[in-house]
Amino acid sequence: MQIIKTKAELTALSAGWQKEGQSIGFVPTMGALHAGHLSLINALDGKAARRIVSIFVNPIQFNNSHDFQHYPRGLEDDAALLRNTGKVDVLYAPDESQMYLPGFATRISVAGLDSMLCGGDRPGHFDGVATVVTKLFLQTHANIAAFGEKDYQQLCLIKRMVQDLDLPLHILPVPTLREADGLALSSRNRRLTPEQRQQAALLPQALKTCLADMRAGTDVKNSLVTCRTALEKAGFHVHYLELRHEDTLAPAPVAGKGTRLFVAASLGDVRLIDNMPFA
Repeated sequence: MQIIKTKAELTALSAGWQKEGQSIGFVPTMGALHAGHLSLINALDGKAARRIVSIFVNPIQFNNSHDFQHYPRGLEDDAALLRNTGKVDVLYAPDESQMYLPGFATRISVAGLDSMLCGGDRPGHFDGVATVVTKLFLQTHANIAAFGEKDYQQLCLIKRMVQDLDLPLHILPVPTLREADGLALSSRNRRLTPEQRQQAALLPQALKTCLADMRAGTDVKNSLVTCRTALEKAGFHVHYLELRHEDTLAPAPVAGKGTRLFVAASLGDVRLIDNMPFA
């Protein structure tokens, strides 16, 4: 596995692979890698001749400087983890100067999808995501890119952007990977104290109970109120808890096939997100 830190070197290598007819699979990350990231790499089995993983903590998608400064980082450990898979050809680890030249002034915005759910209390977040992901697609010459369903809104936004801009690659959704107690794997989990980590397991449990109530016939509004109350009693600050249509992310007043429950909730200063399908 090569570690590349400049876009010029990466672009030259990936362009050469494309000329040779080798398809390129790509997994964009912000590091602090875990088994969930490895599942994205494994999802590319049989779908790409070459695999690139990027690690870049993208400053323009953080609307909270404290969150950016405290985002987990550990390039050496991440590189060792990727190397041990035996599946990654390149770890691309640019610094900020490689991604954003002085005077950088361009943003990509996906209207509608960027302002709901996580976009509601993280203004500008998804513009930052769309911008950096587009740059990474161009730099890697990726033919296929894997994104986890844990960040379902991000997945929908990237798929919309690729379609709207005629970007020549396929987006591969990968199911959420969870701990034994149900907590969705996330780099942010590392910031939880031992007590908070125990509390965090109540988040997926609450979602499962809420969906079970809906399947049993309780209306959506009452199910959501009961779930939110349970989370708040468990010590969570709930940013949102909503049932949405999977394809458009429009609010779903009635539960049914093609709807999905979304939540963002914080324990202390650690913001957790999760989602689960109705069926």
